[in-house]
Amino acid sequence: MRLVVLDTNVWLDLLVFQDATAAPLGAALADGRLGATMDDQARDELERVLAYPLGRFSLDAAGRRRALARAGELSRRFERDAGAAAPADLPACRDRDDQPFLELARDAGAAWLVSKDRDLLMLARRARLPFAILAPRAACALLAAP
Repeated sequence: MRLVVLDTNVWLDLLVFQDATAAPLGAALADGRLGATMDDQARDELERVLAYPLGRFSLDAAGRRRALARAGELSRRFERDAGAAAPADLPACRDRDDQPFLELARDAGAAWLVSKDRDLLMLARRARLPFAILAPRAACALLAAP
């Protein structure tokens, strides 16, 4: 099983928009080929974003609870070890909201950070990281490879 971190927009694609591009990720999470991890900060951001107006996809309180519960079923909670050694440095993201996803991927030992964020995807091309940053389509292609 490959451990991954999904950014908030990828969770939205899976939980709310039912985006066909991300569907193989959801299937791989459900059948155990991938294992997603979330920390409290990522979960809190997802909860906050689920409350945004999403047009015809907007969720009422019950829908938001169902989406969060499903995210909880498809992921495991990551808690940092307070006694752990200082982690390796990471490059700084232009958008401070992206930095926690890099830190989560590093600290959890994830193989992939799956994101649609352009800045993160560009960072992947210029920085040496202990994990890959992949767009959902690229992650799905790797899942499909023999």
